[in-house]
Amino acid sequence: MKNIPKSAAILFMACACLSPVFSAHPQAAAPAGAKDEAASAGYQWRLPKGFPRPQVPPDNPMTVEKVRLGRYLFYDQRMSVNATESCATCHEQRLAFTDGKPQGVGATGEFHPRGAMSLVNIAYSAVLTWANPNEHSLENQALTPMFGEHPVELGLTGKGEAYLRILRADPLFREMFAAAFPGEPDPFSISNVTKAIAAFERTIISASSPYDRYHYGGDDGAISASAKHGEALFFSEPLSCFRCHGGFNFSDATISENSTGTEVQFHNTGLYNLAGAFSYPEPNRGIYEYTSKPEDVGKFKAPTLRNIALTAPYMHDGSAATLNAVLDHYSAGGRTISGSPHSGEGSRNPNKDPLIRGFQLSQQDRADLINFLQSLTDEDVTRDNRFSNPWGGPAGW
Repeated sequence: MKNIPKSAAILFMACACLSPVFSAHPQAAAPAGAKDEAASAGYQWRLPKGFPRPQVPPDNPMTVEKVRLGRYLFYDQRMSVNATESCATCHEQRLAFTDGKPQGVGATGEFHPRGAMSLVNIAYSAVLTWANPNEHSLENQALTPMFGEHPVELGLTGKGEAYLRILRADPLFREMFAAAFPGEPDPFSISNVTKAIAAFERTIISASSPYDRYHYGGDDGAISASAKHGEALFFSEPLSCFRCHGGFNFSDATISENSTGTEVQFHNTGLYNLAGAFSYPEPNRGIYEYTSKPEDVGKFKAPTLRNIALTAPYMHDGSAATLNAVLDHYSAGGRTISGSPHSGEGSRNPNKDPLIRGFQLSQQDRADLINFLQSLTDEDVTRDNRFSNPWGGPAGW
């Protein structure tokens, strides 16, 4: 491990070995066209060397035809009640499949309480949303934006059959559904829609950042000396960033085909500390919304840091506009807010994760750490035609 103090290197390896995913690190990212020889139910994964295959549900095996159908559905605005939005509206390829907004906005203009999470490497996510500890299935999760009412996103509640009629009337979709689900008398079902979308989403894998080329591809010049020092800081004990953002996917909520089970971690980082019974503002009270346990107020998933430079604003509610703001928050051991309905000292939140202790950074250290985080940006995944809009227009169909 290059240019990392021995103590930091040991911590990094320990973190990787504790990851529930795998013990072997990814090596060089696969060149365009490279394929894993081990195919999954007729589909050949294009994985970087060392990346494990994602878990795939037995009732939704990967096929080329299903992935193709899922890509077309993902970008089709006819999925929304007023034909104005698609999955891609909140998950834009150019922004590492986020939307650049503090909060998602549905087809009818209703705001979501949280920001859209990146779909990059979603195949390796052990839990799929900011604050639902029970959501582990991409197939099931897709139903929430389609049919959810609190808030309305795509607005298909009560209109599922009408949507299927639209799909049946399209000659291209008739061909693709028949190919993706052969042998079914009527392949047009909401279940098959979500299966195809999930299959496509599992293919959005990112592993070609400068960081990957440096560490796993042997390109010593892929990242700057500043970024190398920033990496050492990231994996150092005083900062301990890696404890919540470790492993090959820089998250502690990671799973793969090799996993035998993992306890997903959620964290209260001291973002808020409101007076009263709840320290976080509704409706964003973390997994407490599902567990009703007071100690779970303010606990959210630690997202992947891959492509973090493209996914601002940060935190579950988009309340940190820049990476500098994120470092302000963590270096203080929690955010202090004054002169606002949300006033409070986040560092004193009683549920705050003990890992959030605060630390000191010189201006140079801060710049180096940000340079390291920026080295996690994979420009290839933002341009890869396999993930782009197949309908030919930037906005939908």
